[in-house]
Amino acid sequence: MENMNINSKAKHSNLSFSNRGFKEEDKRQEINKTSAGHKDNIQIASKGNWRFSFRNRVQDEATVQPKRKKLEDKQITTYRYPWDKASLKSLQIDLKAFEKLDAYAAKVNANQTVDLLVKELIRNTHSDLEKTRAIWIWICHHIEYDTEGLKDLSQVSCDPNDVLRTRKGVCAGYSSLFESMCSIAGVKCKSMSGYSKGGRYKTGQTFSGDSTHEWNMVYLEGSWHLLDSTWGAGTTSHNEPFTFKYNEFYFLTHPALFIEDHFPEENKHQLLEPCVSLKQFEKLNRKCYFYKMGLLSSWPDTVTVETVKGKVTFTLEGRHHLLFLFHLNKTETPGLMQLTEHGMKLDVYPQKTGEQILQIFAKREDSEGVYDWILDYKVICKSVDTNMKIPKCLMNPVGPSWLSEKAGLFQPSHQDPVIYTEDGCCTVSFALKGKLSIFATLDSSEIQMTSDMKHRHIFQTQRENDVEFKVRLPTSGTYVLCVNVKDPNGDTYTSQCKYVIFCTNHTVHWPQFPLVYGTWAKHYELLGPLDGILPENSNISFKLRVPDVTEVSVRGGKSSFPLSLTPQGYWEGMCSTGGNQELNVTVSFKDNPNVYNYIMQYEVGKKKQIK
Repeated sequence: MENMNINSKAKHSNLSFSNRGFKEEDKRQEINKTSAGHKDNIQIASKGNWRFSFRNRVQDEATVQPKRKKLEDKQITTYRYPWDKASLKSLQIDLKAFEKLDAYAAKVNANQTVDLLVKELIRNTHSDLEKTRAIWIWICHHIEYDTEGLKDLSQVSCDPNDVLRTRKGVCAGYSSLFESMCSIAGVKCKSMSGYSKGGRYKTGQTFSGDSTHEWNMVYLEGSWHLLDSTWGAGTTSHNEPFTFKYNEFYFLTHPALFIEDHFPEENKHQLLEPCVSLKQFEKLNRKCYFYKMGLLSSWPDTVTVETVKGKVTFTLEGRHHLLFLFHLNKTETPGLMQLTEHGMKLDVYPQKTGEQILQIFAKREDSEGVYDWILDYKVICKSVDTNMKIPKCLMNPVGPSWLSEKAGLFQPSHQDPVIYTEDGCCTVSFALKGKLSIFATLDSSEIQMTSDMKHRHIFQTQRENDVEFKVRLPTSGTYVLCVNVKDPNGDTYTSQCKYVIFCTNHTVHWPQFPLVYGTWAKHYELLGPLDGILPENSNISFKLRVPDVTEVSVRGGKSSFPLSLTPQGYWEGMCSTGGNQELNVTVSFKDNPNVYNYIMQYEVGKKKQIK
């Protein structure tokens, strides 16, 4: 999508553009706030290395200024509703072609009258579109949102000359200055009043009474187009100063997208056919960043939803790989989120009844910046699904996806991110692309999992083209299996696929797998015994596949039990645990046959019970 980052005000502008709506390279500042006239922007650091930002409009202005002299609605052009998914703009423009003009307009000094400022801005323009663009860029980079004036609108002047002199204004000041400058430049423009989903907006609310916001409509190339220089200018958060942060989205925005958060007093000024009713407007819930991220659709497509048997499902589809986060009631994450090829599926299980607010955030897969707020819902929960307990230790997303494939994990044995096991055992496998360094961990929020337990209730066998994880749960409950892959360009491991494992059988009490040493190679295979604790005074059968060694033995105390190599390539044999507290498996390599290398250890005794 069209994107431009500019360091303002007017000095040392650094601009970067991309042409189409879904191609932006968005280098966001590390501290994001909201669009001018936007409310709180909050960044929260959590368990992972991510941040996200809330973008909501600053305080809506309770009552906008009275209408100035109206222009004739000449040739009101209408666009089909809903959105045709073709472009974010109502006029096809090449933002790269504006680079020189934008850079110039952003630097123009305005220590003069409105007339002289306009003359300076448009001196090198060749069309009404270029004139409009120059005026838009200047206002968005030089007029500060008047957060103090918002507290008492009766003391705020929206006269264009006053706005220019003070370099401050509320929404009516922005729109009046824009209209005046366009008039001087010979561009038809009018100011529009209506409702907006700004700082005082609450998810799912209804609208009534006076208008709360003002924006503009300009006549270009034979038709009318919408823009909002207030929301294009910058950011502010509650009780904090305004910060310039340009937002390209609100310049000539496609009317089917503009209607998401702007509802004019007169239906014809929606520029839509058919028009959207106020009731329909109240049900819309997509933020500008929903479209800037290249998303195309969301379901449910209404802001208020109800759970069915304690669950509600949301799906998003777009054009690109995206990463997502969600919060219920700002801090809770009671859900399972799966990434799809160009979107995601989210199942939410509220843990209490009543009305609750769900917020969804997203960012590009290659972005190191914040997660932007793209969507919100009012969730009405009538009953809680007590059988579905989402582990607090779970960090979504779950299940295999393009993300795990990108890391080299293919052909998963389990496509569903939820695994149910009656006996407390399961095996998860992947085909591998390339030489990967990989390991898995097991975690739970229901029992205290020591570091030893997190690793030794999983047994990994990795061959050249695949990897297998045998999992045996310490007790019944809900667990998270996390598959981690090493960054090929560094030393860090990143979680690339997670499964949620459910077991309701209270008789399950599996011991840990045997302890393996660093000499245990990834391609070795253990068929038995799998229990890390062996019974006392018993004969135990061993079977392992350990290639390229000359000898495999099981040693306990002063006793040694050599294993025999079968034609099938397995080392097999019997061993007694009598008189031993532990048993060790040793191997001898061809290049040093007289040295015994420890590869695995078993304890001997009673199995420990997990409480």
